[in-house]
Order: sequence, then structure tokens, then C-alpha cells
Amino acid sequence: MLLKQEVPQMVKLMIVVGSVRPVRVGLPVAEWVRDVAAADERFEVDFCDLKELDLPFMDEPKHPRFHDYSLPHTFAWSERVAGTDAFIFISPEYNYSYSPALKNAIDYLFVEWHRKPVAFVAYGGASSGSRGVAAMRPVMAATGMVAAMAGIELTFVGQHVADGVFTPTDAHTAALVNVLAELAILGPELATMRAKLYG
Repeated sequence: MLLKQEVPQMVKLMIVVGSVRPVRVGLPVAEWVRDVAAADERFEVDFCDLKELDLPFMDEPKHPRFHDYSLPHTFAWSERVAGTDAFIFISPEYNYSYSPALKNAIDYLFVEWHRKPVAFVAYGGASSGSRGVAAMRPVMAATGMVAAMAGIELTFVGQHVADGVFTPTDAHTAALVNVLAELAILGPELATMRAKLYG
């Protein structure tokens, strides 16, 4: 007698490019993460470049906790985030913090982030973007997101980018494998939790 095998749930993963500067090393880093994740059958990838998303500075009249939006760009962003199971934020460090574009994108919404896992690929100079991630952790707690333990910190990231392409080291690749492995577990587990909590 053959037992029915459980089919693993595909995780809808959004990769967010957190910098909107005209010249960004974060974009080739994000493209590397995207390509690896897209080749992994556990994930359905949504590549979100905040420069292309082009959200205006927060302009909704009501607080996002009410989930009562009035503007087309907010409805579109809400639908996109609501349909996502897990996130990877490609985050630069700006003055011991993270980018205002990323903060703005987060602040547009509230309930859409609840109980969803997020991992960070941080980059910078000597600090590897770690202070930007540290500054973001209270925001994650306030929105109810669940920070993954696995993450990547890229030291002197510009040394790994040439002609618009990021070339990872073996350590970078191993770290990304760990990030994806954790999100592949957290995504479905937290989706089940959300269904129980919110119906």
C-alpha cells in the first residue's frame, strides 16, 4: 500500500532592493539572491526594486493599522505584500541606520507584515551593514515581522562587484543557503499560525 506523500508548500518570497540611489551595489547583490532563490524549487520569487516601485513619501490620510487605504499605489503595494510568505531585505547602511526608501515602504502598511519572516542581506564597508540591520530590528518587532536567525553581512561589498555583477565568495553562498533553508521552514509554519490567529 502506497502512502500519500505530502507535497511541500511553495513559499512566495519577496526580495526587496532597499536602495534607490542611481548607482547601487545593492542591485547586483539582490540579483544574485534572486537568481539563487529562483533556481530553488521551494520558492516563487517576487523581485521588488523599490526604485522601480517608486512609492511616494507616505501620503495616505489614515494610519495604516486601519487598513483603510485610498490611493492606487497603496492598494497595489498592499496586495503584493499580503500575498507574500517571506521576505529578504537587501539593505545598505546609511549613517548607522538603513535606507529611508525601505522605511517608507514598510510604513505604508501594517497588518500585511504581521507574523511573516524576514531575513537580511546587509552590505556596507567595514561594518558590513550590521548597524543598519540593528536599527531595523525594532521596526520589525513593531510590525510583527519575525526576524530569521540566518542572514548575510557583506563587508566592503564594492570589492565583489564588477561590471554590474556581484561575485560571491564560498562563505557568501553558504550563508545564502542557510537563509533560504530557514525561510523555507518559517514561511509555511508562520502561514499556518496566521491562519489560526486571523482566520
